[in-house]
Amino acid sequence: MENVSNVDKLESIQSFQSTISKSENALAQMTQKGANTTLLKKRLKALYIGLAMLENVWNQRAHHYTQEDLAEARNVLTGLFPSIENIYTKSKAGSPQKTLLERRIKALELAVQAIDDLSNDKPI
Repeated sequence: MENVSNVDKLESIQSFQSTISKSENALAQMTQKGANTTLLKKRLKALYIGLAMLENVWNQRAHHYTQEDLAEARNVLTGLFPSIENIYTKSKAGSPQKTLLERRIKALELAVQAIDDLSNDKPI
């Protein structure tokens, strides 16, 4: 994790913040409509944890998550890859959507790596 450029760090944190914001808005709309929000809540929690892990590693911000929280978040975040990569392959080269997805994939990869690094440092 120490070889990540400042640009990648900033873009990854911004990507998480953007994804969290979009997810929070979607959750509010789904709740209003009475839709099932279980999956979205689970993803949102994983996004919060992913962001917290990046901020923990890069900005030494403390977090309050348990090993169980980290393991669950890791599973949820890695579960997002297939759908994001599928959308990515269908996106036009050079499009803003493709750039956004590249950054999102990079951010998710870095968050999973941060979770792995943190989990390996602590006894379970």
